[in-house]
Amino acid sequence: MYKASLPAAPKRTGRDIVIVTNAAAEDDNLRNMITDFQNACTYPVRVINIREFPFAGGCISCFHCATSGKCIYQDGFDEFLRTRIQTADAILMAFTIENHFTHSSIKCYDDRQFCNGHRTVTTGKVTGYIISGGYSREDNLRMIMEARANVSGMYYCGAATDETDPAKELSSLAKTVEFALDHSLMEPQNFHGVGGTKIFRDLVYLMQGLMQADHKFYKEHGIYDFPQKKVGTLLGMKLLGVCMKYPSVQKKMQGKMTEYIIAPYQKILAATTAKDSR
Repeated sequence: MYKASLPAAPKRTGRDIVIVTNAAAEDDNLRNMITDFQNACTYPVRVINIREFPFAGGCISCFHCATSGKCIYQDGFDEFLRTRIQTADAILMAFTIENHFTHSSIKCYDDRQFCNGHRTVTTGKVTGYIISGGYSREDNLRMIMEARANVSGMYYCGAATDETDPAKELSSLAKTVEFALDHSLMEPQNFHGVGGTKIFRDLVYLMQGLMQADHKFYKEHGIYDFPQKKVGTLLGMKLLGVCMKYPSVQKKMQGKMTEYIIAPYQKILAATTAKDSR
């Protein structure tokens, strides 16, 4: 078991760092790693355990937030996310690997962030990971973490794990985060960042009638550098957006978005299922 061993560094002010974790009571390694990162960092580090947040439920794809920017749940998560987490200069994640990812509380946290739609509200911030478990064997997880940072426009400082020399890795991560903050580092977009931006750009432009909050954000930030001209789709989505303002329509749409999203693929899925059953 890893035990916290790094001495507490003198603290300075001027930057806000938050660690979002799902550490359980028995996650001793992870909890001690978080403590050592706090000790190594010269900026104060806040810790938010997402397991303790009273989620009313997971994202149900109702798209209520697409027009209003407000989640249909009344548990206050959207406000909590925007005022307690996304205000930080650096947002780090800390978790124990479980089933090639981590506990479902982080999945719920990720999904509920759709209250921000496709808006890159964390651009220019710093991120990194503190991970307990066999991270070196999780190639897919590593790709997801790096791609997520690049698509969101955050500077990725890497991951510290407990596989070899946790104290050294945590100290190095703390120094990297501080350097990135002190020098306002920005990472150039790679394939994931460029590709992700173009996919969301085209999607939001075509669905601007429905994704009104996203559309406003994309216009204000100059993301529409090559808009599509599918007039029929544009008009249809504008009409849908108007209809979604009525509570009766919102109620009927709840839980239906998944069906609409996969509708174009139903024939392929049906044919594949039939083939597999032979």
